[in-house]
Amino acid sequence: MRHVWRGVVVVVSAAILTVTVTAAFGAIDWRQLMRRISLPPRDDGAIEGRVTIQRSIDDVFRFYRGFRNLPRFLGDVTAIEPLGRATYRWTIQGPLGVRVKWKVKMTEEDTNELIRYETVTSPGLRTYWEIHFAQGSDAGQTELREVMKTPLGRVGRAALALIGKFPSEEVSANLHRLKEVMETGRVGVKQ
Repeated sequence: MRHVWRGVVVVVSAAILTVTVTAAFGAIDWRQLMRRISLPPRDDGAIEGRVTIQRSIDDVFRFYRGFRNLPRFLGDVTAIEPLGRATYRWTIQGPLGVRVKWKVKMTEEDTNELIRYETVTSPGLRTYWEIHFAQGSDAGQTELREVMKTPLGRVGRAALALIGKFPSEEVSANLHRLKEVMETGRVGVKQ
């Protein structure tokens, strides 16, 4: 629990420092910032993205389910270590070069249809993911939909935005990098 609060303190401190410095130089366009964090999700904290991948649903599901593949296309994830049958330790590259370790638990798996996982922390601070897999309109095509629910709703998204992290943009970028790696075997640029 102490590690979770240390991570929260680091993120909040970085956000306060960023706001202070940028406000001093007038570098924040508050209207643009609010537009970027105020997407109309299904609920206050849900962010959704979709991508069509030119690979079979079996291939895409198997690749995604191999959690050690995730650092190849998830922007901030640098490493994933299995801790148990359904629990993993993720190393995340945070703001200002700070590395944070999260414990993540897979909560549901339905082969070729759904993977659900969440961070293991206090209920109010959990991040939840749902990855939905569906057969595409053409043979050998997969429709992938990701739903991510961030903690603290818009307040949480606003805090992340202050340190340059926009969850909706990251979900979209991650899905497009997944498409690249599945279709070409490599990712052009991982930010």
